[in-house]
Amino acid sequence: MQYGSELGKSKRLPVLHGYFRSSCSWRVRIAFALKGIEYDQAPVNLIKDGGQQLTEPFKVLNPMQQVPALEIDGITLSQSLAVIQYIDETRPGPRLLPADPKKRAQVRMISDVIASGIQPLQNLHVIQKIGAEKVQWAQHFIHRGFQALEPILKQTAGKYCVDDEISMADICLVPQVYNAERFKVDMERYPTIKRLNEALLEIDAFRVSHPSRQPDTPEDLRE
Repeated sequence: MQYGSELGKSKRLPVLHGYFRSSCSWRVRIAFALKGIEYDQAPVNLIKDGGQQLTEPFKVLNPMQQVPALEIDGITLSQSLAVIQYIDETRPGPRLLPADPKKRAQVRMISDVIASGIQPLQNLHVIQKIGAEKVQWAQHFIHRGFQALEPILKQTAGKYCVDDEISMADICLVPQVYNAERFKVDMERYPTIKRLNEALLEIDAFRVSHPSRQPDTPEDLRE
């Protein structure tokens, strides 16, 4: 596997180093799809060989040894929300953060609830430390987060998370629901989250970026 800048230089396309089932990587794939941006993928297998994200070459690319890492415009970015906001600020296409400051704050709030308050507690590194109780652990913290997120979305949602335009909040929501379903969380308890997720999965950008349709998706998990 090739890390570093050479892969990006070959076609001058952004290079996304990610993993098919990483929710953070999926967020960036959705953002690229919504913007219609062409990019290269450099898969990083989080399981194989003890985790390719833990190798020294990848540590140079991303010192946190996590995915995603994105090579773009001569810089390397990590942390999916920072990546999404950079893409939004530098690329044409539909806005991923609303122009209205109140709506923009709501989008960031929802995104942070998911990206800071829910998802990290099911991060692979965390789950591996939990051991046999990992499913119960994940369910507990997803329920805790969704119990907060559901009433927030009841106040902000229209067709999507904040009114009727797709935003970074929606980009964060869909991968988190995918994680919840993997850990057998009962989504009937969260009707607003469930409704929004179902609507978003009908949109092509969310479907083409789905974990079941990536270059590194194992054959038995492909759509």
